[in-house]
Amino acid sequence: MDFSTVFGLILGLVALFVGMAMKGVTPDSLMNMAAILIIIFGTIASVVIAFPMKEIKRVPKLFGILFKEQRMTSDSDLIRMFSGWADIARREGLLSLEAKADEITDPFLKNGLGLAIDGQNADYIRDVLTEEVDAMEDRHSAGALIFSQAGTYAPTLGVLGAVVGLIAALKNMNDIEALGHAISAAFIATLLGIFTGYVLWHPFANKLKRKSKEEVRQKMMMIEGILSVLEGEAPRVIEQKLASYLSMEERRKLAAKNTTGDKEAGQVVEET
Repeated sequence: MDFSTVFGLILGLVALFVGMAMKGVTPDSLMNMAAILIIIFGTIASVVIAFPMKEIKRVPKLFGILFKEQRMTSDSDLIRMFSGWADIARREGLLSLEAKADEITDPFLKNGLGLAIDGQNADYIRDVLTEEVDAMEDRHSAGALIFSQAGTYAPTLGVLGAVVGLIAALKNMNDIEALGHAISAAFIATLLGIFTGYVLWHPFANKLKRKSKEEVRQKMMMIEGILSVLEGEAPRVIEQKLASYLSMEERRKLAAKNTTGDKEAGQVVEET
């Protein structure tokens, strides 16, 4: 589970209800069916109109992505894996990596290594894998755009709901109690529109964009690793090249692990 999404959602709701309580507004005031109908169903209707049905059908899956932690191999593990492959390929040839390819569960990485083993040239492999990354990025962008547009529509529909509420208020100028209820309902519509737009839909779109960017970054790292193995680069060179994708803290950790591994290897040699 992606705890940042859950925590942010809970914190947003707490901020809303605590703020309402501090202002003397009861939570049941939000239970205005007219406002909910205009904002929630109006937003859904706007999104359905704006996007083709094949993209709308992906919305449940997008919610799954939002609330689930990305399961990705760590960058340092990938670097060590490519370093190991490079060592094997330099000693035994690329064909010796066929057994490794069968163990890979990531379809993108498996496909890339398979192209290298099959003898395809570096330019062809880069083009094929880059096109796959671009297509994936386009799909992710389309999914994020759904929530981004919902975040644009909802506040505007809040204004529409307020206008409807004020129209109702003007029809009851002689009834003070009815006038108060109508004005309250008008502002509730505005509240719901702004809250859902800027606490739910826009942040959801941003989270999807961030997750997509992280996945694209790692796949570009995989492409460089595969091509480096194909070109017969030394394991240490590959580690230095792929380390450019890491933060400074991650680079220090990787360097520390490599130093520890070198010391252990040296001890084994001395004992032998």
